[in-house]
Amino acid sequence: MGCEADCAASALSTALSPPSFVRSNGCETFAFGLPMPSQIETTVPLGGARAWLVWSLSALAFGYAFVQRVAPSVMVSDLMADFAIGGGMLGVLSGLYFYPYVFLQIPLGALLDRLGARVLLVVALSLAGLGSALFGMADDVLLAYLGRGLVGAGSAVGFLASLALAARWFPPRRFALMAGLTMVSGMTFGVLGQGPMALVVEAVGWRASQFGLAGVAFALAVLVALIVRNGPPGEVREEHAAMTWAELALASRDALSRWIVWKVALVAAAMSGPMLVFGGLWGTPYLMEAYGLDKAQAAFTVSIILAGWAVGAPLSGWLSDVLNRRKPLVLLGCAGMTLAIAAIVVLPGLPLGAVIALLALTGFGGSFMVLTFAIVRQQVPPALGGTALGAVNSMTVLSGAVLQPAVGAALDALWDGRMVAGSRVYETGDYQLAFGLMLATSVVGFVLAMMLPGDGD
Repeated sequence: MGCEADCAASALSTALSPPSFVRSNGCETFAFGLPMPSQIETTVPLGGARAWLVWSLSALAFGYAFVQRVAPSVMVSDLMADFAIGGGMLGVLSGLYFYPYVFLQIPLGALLDRLGARVLLVVALSLAGLGSALFGMADDVLLAYLGRGLVGAGSAVGFLASLALAARWFPPRRFALMAGLTMVSGMTFGVLGQGPMALVVEAVGWRASQFGLAGVAFALAVLVALIVRNGPPGEVREEHAAMTWAELALASRDALSRWIVWKVALVAAAMSGPMLVFGGLWGTPYLMEAYGLDKAQAAFTVSIILAGWAVGAPLSGWLSDVLNRRKPLVLLGCAGMTLAIAAIVVLPGLPLGAVIALLALTGFGGSFMVLTFAIVRQQVPPALGGTALGAVNSMTVLSGAVLQPAVGAALDALWDGRMVAGSRVYETGDYQLAFGLMLATSVVGFVLAMMLPGDGD
């Protein structure tokens, strides 16, 4: 493997963590907390059965985080009735998952470098389990807020830990594959958090389902503690000095002061928002109202967005590598997603089959967002790459935290006072008007995407 290939593998493996300078195989590069695969030597072959077991547990942790991310979408009427809240407060309750998730992304890179993936996963899963249990037992909305926030904090580690473990346990040529499989794991479990979770909620209630999710988190924490190790036996890694906290703060300030970072981050947020808003909360009640589906049917239908995302994310990466292009593919994905959302918003009475196809296109087009990470890496110096990537990743999640309550507030403003079993019921037209916020966000994202620098710039 040549210098360029080694550096490319390093860039992938160091996606979102704080930087430290090293030299590897004659090419200078930066590692962002995660180990560079080309630096690792071990007395056992990489990528064996033990490696798959270790990585699988971290991928399960990321999948668990996605189940928790979308689960409120099948509890909308239950939560509004039990806590006597409207759409705006429900959006805040669901969105509280995202706030700690966003703010922890950059610090977690430093903690991964110092504490390792195993410790962080155990602590994070325990926090998520505690938060889920508090959420399930909450008798007022404030305790529910606390529980949901803890779930978000505990869910913030899974993706980064999966990348860290993949970099240590697998050979460099497999890192891109493992990163893609990690994302597929998240989307697959997100599907389980829709239709299957709706069946569970209907069978045992939303509170019992939360207690069940708490039990899953605690059990997974125990398995991680017993099985996961930060690196394979006999691993020898080149030592390097980590940046001090002061140096990290200076690098972060420099990265976050660059307009290009925020431009890319806003494009990524606009492309992620519809999946988090429609797929994560408001799509299920909309389909129940508009098409008379029961909760499970509506949730299974909404999961088409996640399926489209799971297909599009690895495909867009492959196309980007083959064509050596980023910006045109981002524009293509953003345009397809925007047109699909526009059709849902402005064309009332579409057949359900057409809506399903549009949801698939929404997820497929939105998934091209993953290319924004490559774009921002090309636009900042290597020393700022970790912070820039953290900013982009944070904004993709923050879009859900902003848009979920915004759509809920719009629904409250349009509400005609109708209630069923203590839960507010919104008209189909109310949903379509409120979803106009998604459409506006997508249009802004497309405009900003056109302003991104070209691939050769």
